[in-house]
Amino acid sequence: MLSEMRNEAKRMMGALGAFHIGSIAYGSIARGDVSKTSDVDIFVSNPPSPSLIETAIEASRLPVLQREIIQATPSYAAKGYIEVGEKRSFSFPLVKLRTVEIDFYRFAGAVSLEQVEAGTRVPGVDKRLMFIEPTPWGHVENPVVGQEGKVANLLGISVKAVLDRVRTLTRREKVGRTGVFLKRVLAPEEGFGEVFQRLSSQKPAVRRRTKTS
Repeated sequence: MLSEMRNEAKRMMGALGAFHIGSIAYGSIARGDVSKTSDVDIFVSNPPSPSLIETAIEASRLPVLQREIIQATPSYAAKGYIEVGEKRSFSFPLVKLRTVEIDFYRFAGAVSLEQVEAGTRVPGVDKRLMFIEPTPWGHVENPVVGQEGKVANLLGISVKAVLDRVRTLTRREKVGRTGVFLKRVLAPEEGFGEVFQRLSSQKPAVRRRTKTS
């Protein structure tokens, strides 16, 4: 199952690589603890123009099923999402990411195309707040809560990032998902840039996030 999902990731990341666009795969596909419901999420942390990303995807003949802009909360970065299959998507920030937002991907576990091709698995944290450490025969799980500092050191990220994710995932477990601040599906003739500019002019919270780093 992991091999099949990583082959999909290679095709998706390779489509971007052909246009010299770097990307990462993150989550269970990076750690190795996949299941039938696992996502194949490809993230571009330093994107060129969204139109170039779309050109790369179209050139690879991956089917574009939906495009949307999502901003989880007023303080989080707005991101573009391009869905190319069920639980298969590309994403990229539309504003500069804060350090804690970049650390999120390393918190979950992230691998480059080269690491995917080499079969590398990396440690990270799943949605149950279990630290997943790959081994030659599988993986070892340990709880994150109470060991936030140790986990931060092992992943090479800030303690603030770990505490932020613990707080978010713990709250989600207690009250469930409460929806997102902003979700805008793009029409076929619309571009990410023009729609995001329009949203920024209409929504002060979106505009404020474009000015912070």
